[in-house]
Amino acid sequence: MTSSSSSRRGVALLLLSFLVLAYRAPVAAGGNAASDFEEDGMSPKFPGCDNPFKNVKVMYWVDGNEMNALTGITARFGGVLPVTASATQKLPAVLAGSIAVAERGVCTYLEKASAVDSSGATAMLLVNDKNALEMMACTQNDKVPDLKIPIVLVSNSSGLKIFSAIDGGAKVNILMYTPTKAAFDGAIPFLWLMAVSTTACAAVWTTVVVGEENKKPPPAAGDQEAPAEPEIVELEAKTAVLFIVVSSCVLLFLFFFTSIWSAWLLVIMFCFSGLQGLHFVTSSLIVRVFKCGDAKVKLPLIGNVTVVTLAVLPVALFVVVMWATHQSSAFAWVGQNLMGICMMILVLQIVQMPNIKVASALLISAFLYDIFWVFISPLIFKKSVMITVAKGTEEGPSLPMVLKMPKEFDVWNGYDMIGFGDILFPGLLVAFSFRYDRSHGKGLTDGYFLYVMIGYAFGLSFTYVGLYLMKSGQPALLYLVPCTLGTITLLGAQRGELSQLWNAKA
Repeated sequence: MTSSSSSRRGVALLLLSFLVLAYRAPVAAGGNAASDFEEDGMSPKFPGCDNPFKNVKVMYWVDGNEMNALTGITARFGGVLPVTASATQKLPAVLAGSIAVAERGVCTYLEKASAVDSSGATAMLLVNDKNALEMMACTQNDKVPDLKIPIVLVSNSSGLKIFSAIDGGAKVNILMYTPTKAAFDGAIPFLWLMAVSTTACAAVWTTVVVGEENKKPPPAAGDQEAPAEPEIVELEAKTAVLFIVVSSCVLLFLFFFTSIWSAWLLVIMFCFSGLQGLHFVTSSLIVRVFKCGDAKVKLPLIGNVTVVTLAVLPVALFVVVMWATHQSSAFAWVGQNLMGICMMILVLQIVQMPNIKVASALLISAFLYDIFWVFISPLIFKKSVMITVAKGTEEGPSLPMVLKMPKEFDVWNGYDMIGFGDILFPGLLVAFSFRYDRSHGKGLTDGYFLYVMIGYAFGLSFTYVGLYLMKSGQPALLYLVPCTLGTITLLGAQRGELSQLWNAKA
């Protein structure tokens, strides 16, 4: 193995680990904290302290201007909030007879609520001293007073927004209610279609778009062709073990040291990767349609650059810059999805698995990785490491390594999401099945590509069924690995071709 080959393989492994770790979001996790707390049925209940925990939408206005809504959680005790905004009213903050905004302090939740209730306030908005929500419950020894006012807790970063406006002399009004979730999420079919289409498109891209008959040797030094034929990095079985180690270390780092700076670092890396993906995909399409890839101009210090690159790169850069500077826009998800899809198509052209021996090592490792860091890690770290990292922090940019769609009919203005790893890892197997079929002269029905794609589509569907039944984000690889790797393994065994698939070089 040459040092150049080792370097490319290292870069590819780092890119895969980064993409999966940077946002290994359980599929369909919300884009806000609305799904952080729901009634768990396990927290103790006592007379006068038996309210269900509910997510609260906290709307507020500063000098009459509506701000972005905050998310809070109700307490086991106190009054009950209405479920619609029309059933409550907008009230001023801080003043007696209105909504009292208070810091967490050192006293208990009950002591704080009792003091505010006796002051004549109609509700209390309690600002936590941590940048997280907590369950406000009672113990068996607590004497629960007859509290009439609703008690709502928000995170420290959310509460500071209100305190900042009040301290600045602005008039702040607050409206709080506990909306119910819509029974049907219209965004899920579109996200499903986006993921399935991206996986299939990436698998056939080299043949259908780039065109195998147009493959050329690498350009001479100083030349820059567009679209350049990406160098292939072939994964090995030992890559799976290295992936688990590297991914776990980075995941733990993000769990313990997540900050605004680390979030921005990931955003910058995503921008560079998205720029490369946009350039590759757009250039490939232009060259394929207009047959114009050979026209070049020579630029100082750069060398020969194709006309296609000169035309495409500024547009791609504009898209990336617009997304990076408008991440809070209501339509930022469009640019993020475009960049993400193009980047994944490029990655699946560069990184390949030669056989299902490597596929088994990598996908089973990723499968176990998902299960451990989602379901088992709470037993060690008191919370799910992967879900905690996936949610990120309320400060700074959200981690962009997901495809996402705005939830329809959702009062929380959240998103349905699927992590890049849930497309890339099964996508490596789907792409292998397509290459294997072509190299062995197999058609659509007697090959493997069609059936692995169907398995992927069903696996993703099962993921959303699990989401609906369990009411929480699901690690998609838990369903996708059996449906894809299991499909090609069982089909290969039934056809008597399992040995060929295991030792193939496709």
